[in-house]
Amino acid sequence: MQPKRANPAGLRLLVSTDGVNTPPKGAALMKFSFSNPEPSVDFGGLQFGFEVISFENAYGVDPAQVSVRRKGDTLELHATGFTWAGGTRTRAGSLTATLTRTTTGAIEWTVAARLDQPIKAIKTIVRGLPRGRLSVGANDWDDVGEDERVFEYPALMGGMATPLLAIEGKDQRVWGISALQTEVRPARFAFFPGPDGYKVELLYEQAGWDRRGEVTTCQWRIASAPDFAGVARPHFDAVRAAYRLPDFASRTDAPGWMKEVALVLSLHGEHWTGYVHNDFARQLEILRWTARQIDPRNVLIFLPGWDARYYWDYPEFRIGADAGGEMGFNRLLTEGRKLGFRFALMFGSNIANPAWPGFDRIADAQVRTIYGAPFASDYVDWDGDRKGDTTMVFMNLAVKSWRDHLRGRIADMLSRYPIDAYFLDICGLWENNTAGDMMLGTRMLVEELAASHPAVPPIAEMVYDAQMGFIPMNHVTRYPLYPQASFGTVASFDHLSHPAPGRGSSGVHEIGFRSYRPVRPDQPQIPTITFVDDTFTAFRDLAMRDIATARQRFAARGQRT
Repeated sequence: MQPKRANPAGLRLLVSTDGVNTPPKGAALMKFSFSNPEPSVDFGGLQFGFEVISFENAYGVDPAQVSVRRKGDTLELHATGFTWAGGTRTRAGSLTATLTRTTTGAIEWTVAARLDQPIKAIKTIVRGLPRGRLSVGANDWDDVGEDERVFEYPALMGGMATPLLAIEGKDQRVWGISALQTEVRPARFAFFPGPDGYKVELLYEQAGWDRRGEVTTCQWRIASAPDFAGVARPHFDAVRAAYRLPDFASRTDAPGWMKEVALVLSLHGEHWTGYVHNDFARQLEILRWTARQIDPRNVLIFLPGWDARYYWDYPEFRIGADAGGEMGFNRLLTEGRKLGFRFALMFGSNIANPAWPGFDRIADAQVRTIYGAPFASDYVDWDGDRKGDTTMVFMNLAVKSWRDHLRGRIADMLSRYPIDAYFLDICGLWENNTAGDMMLGTRMLVEELAASHPAVPPIAEMVYDAQMGFIPMNHVTRYPLYPQASFGTVASFDHLSHPAPGRGSSGVHEIGFRSYRPVRPDQPQIPTITFVDDTFTAFRDLAMRDIATARQRFAARGQRT
């Protein structure tokens, strides 16, 4: 039973189940099994509540110890104490939330909290937003129905490459919720449907390597507009300013050849099992044939599986003997460059096999969560036992030992072979951890390699917004509902699992087979053709057709052919 408490500021004494379907009518998130107090204040037509989460418990503001001051378009809520255990106990601490209504009608706010123990996260609880379809990180609309859902930025697999979530109401008006960050931190968006609208929880998580009892959130913003562009534009303008994102056409870290790529050939080498899709001799044969179909100066050759068993031999990053060894590899690159092709070599930016003999030298860089536990790499079933394998571990480029090792291996290959770009596999992974900012570690690696090899740019897999400032090309496009935010900043081509012509093999990638999708003249991303074991022998006609379409697409854009 929750005791009655004084409420001098006249807050709405709401509880967690108010306005929410209880029990849920669809898929449910974990939550407290009682109605937890969520005292809230009215501002701008919405209701705002706040909560502080430590590594031990969750604390709400004590309505008996809250003052609210309104002045013009600003509201300041100040709490000098918290309640916990469903409002039955109190604890010392403070919280200040400052909310402002901007001249454009948006609501912006920050929350600062203090506790006598490290703060893990600060939650804002918002009521009054409509039900409707959701767009997560400017991805396509999704009708989640009655399901409770939570989304997190940055998310490699979920595709939340920028902390923007939009709701399309029944009147087609769009509401945008943004975390306006200036440094990469976890931002979570949890949606709880009710009869009349959503209850939304917005969480800012403190850096795991900087535990403290005094934390201030990033700036949050809620705004509405007649269409998606109306909420996306100010969000991406803020992102561009925060991370100094350049226009792709004027990027100095994107060499001229990168701006004239009409086609990417993904030539798959050795699979995790040791099966070789294309050895280096076959790859050279493919290039000689391709040179008769399109100007090689407009073609980038992407090489996954060049370094022995795909993934298993990470982080050795040495030329695979079964695919042709150093002699075959050198001949492929030397002859390919004479034809005019450009080459990008694949490296794993943050994953390694602990069975590698030198792992002890980099073991301190293994990613650990904010709780200090190893961050599992168990999402791939490599061996077909129908369960995710834990043979690999995630690594943190913010840790010097790993960054030095990876930089050394990349620099060695760049020094010895005519390589035009290096690809950073899983670059878009960011996990809150105890050792340091994975984004800053990635940027340090790129800067260090730029100092020794200034003409060789990085390419990333699945970048999030902040990385676009220092990586000019991306593997997997972002923001389909607002593509100018991606294509205006970086060049993009298809993922290495892009289905090969014919049966749709994903080559060395773990996904297996998917439906083949021919190149389209109107596609925004650079056309990509995957070459696996049977592409050149059985489906050369489909590859030829895709090359012709890519050439036509390139010419239609007025680029050099």
